[in-house]
Amino acid sequence: MKKHFLTLLTATIISSSCISQKSASNTNLSLSDKKATTETKSLYKELNILTQKGFLFGHQDDLAYGVKWKYEDGRSDVKDVAGDYPAVYGWDIAGLENDSPNNIDGVPFAKMKQYIIDADARGGISTISWHFDNPATGKNAWDNTKNSLKTILPGAENHKKFTSWLDKAAAFFLSLKDKNGNNIPILFRPFHELTGGWFWWGKGNCTPEEFKTAWKFTFDYLQKKGVHNLIYVYNTGGFGSEADFLANYPGDDYADILSFDSYQNSNDPDGQKFISEVQNQFKILNEISLKKHKLMALAEAGYEAVPDSKWWTGTLLKAIGDYKISYVLLWRNHGWQEKEQKMHYYAPFSGQVSEKDFIDFYNLDQTIFEKDIQKKLK
Repeated sequence: MKKHFLTLLTATIISSSCISQKSASNTNLSLSDKKATTETKSLYKELNILTQKGFLFGHQDDLAYGVKWKYEDGRSDVKDVAGDYPAVYGWDIAGLENDSPNNIDGVPFAKMKQYIIDADARGGISTISWHFDNPATGKNAWDNTKNSLKTILPGAENHKKFTSWLDKAAAFFLSLKDKNGNNIPILFRPFHELTGGWFWWGKGNCTPEEFKTAWKFTFDYLQKKGVHNLIYVYNTGGFGSEADFLANYPGDDYADILSFDSYQNSNDPDGQKFISEVQNQFKILNEISLKKHKLMALAEAGYEAVPDSKWWTGTLLKAIGDYKISYVLLWRNHGWQEKEQKMHYYAPFSGQVSEKDFIDFYNLDQTIFEKDIQKKLK
């Protein structure tokens, strides 16, 4: 199987001028933070190199808990199945703004910090999103009361509150240090899924100009606080055109990776709609990333409870196709949800129906897990 996909991949690269162009033109990549740390610059260069070798596999909250366990040192559902950790670990810092000891999913920030340090020591990469509360109402991120974002802009009534939140985020980012005392680089994905209307910063809840102002302020403020270990990930939900994707885009000097989120739903059991949508969006995004010299990624994806035994090689792999993406991150393995009375997980665990196919997926040349990173960089 590895040989088959490698042959297909090689043929595609040779025959596709678009992808060849991407390989050549993206040597011009440079970080938007001109004072980025040496380690952050190095990671960005490595991400570009790895994009030419395959794509990194990621999983949200991977080290904190799994379907049948919680806070077991060194454990991971992905590792239980494949014998290796994900290359990318997803985390969320919602709760930090309210001085909560735990994040939105109950993970203690002290543990999260240690997980990020441990992953970095092994060569893994961490990405952070932020489902911060609505500053105008005090309710959660999903409270999409109109014009809430406007209240955090400079001079507005919740601006000082928002800067206090950024102070707390800055302190957290700066606390992430490796054994040599250097700040650990983080892929930071603020204001995510911005084309959807479900968050207070989303479509319909603010104007494009208000969004751009909020993004730029966040970017500039964190740097003023001395935070130079972030690679900024611009992230949308669904989009249908280049104009759609770029409507709220703050500019090439304010973003490093272009991404979107996409999930397969239960009304699409064979995954054809998911494959088609992801392929169509990558076609658009590939053109944008070529012009802007940016990496691209599928920042969140999955099929809840993975009921399809061949989903990894039969659906996800087809959805990504031959596009040169940096990473794909699957959402978290929460397990049983009492309130919803259903299982909520996106990566396989021992005994799960797609376990064997996930091992086949792991063994492919183009899927990059933690142990693969250094091999691929040689």
